Amino acid sequence: MIGIIALGGIVVRNSIVLIEFIEQSLDAGADLREAILESGAVRMRPILLTALTTALGAWPIALDPIFSGLAWALIFGLFASTAFTLVVVPVMDFVVYGGATARAPGGMEPGRQSG
Repeated sequence: MIGIIALGGIVVRNSIVLIEFIEQSLDAGADLREAILESGAVRMRPILLTALTTALGAWPIALDPIFSGLAWALIFGLFASTAFTLVVVPVMDFVVYGGATARAPGGMEPGRQSG
């Protein structure tokens, strides 16, 4: 259970940073498809490095008979969550916002008012 909680923090952080990069690209004037592809290309390396270093750091714990469950939850969860972050999050962003022709600055869809 502790491994899943620790994994949740890594996954959420990577997803939020990826979505923030997409939002910044949209604010700079890129269309949604370009913003998603550019953000994925820019953030893929740091996301993969984060997953790899965490998995390698958990490897020695996997050899311990008491904490091996924690390590295996982290290692396999990192592989699944990395794929989820790099594939599912951008696809869902495109599905949700793909119908809008453009977004106003700040991530608002055209015609929507805050408040």
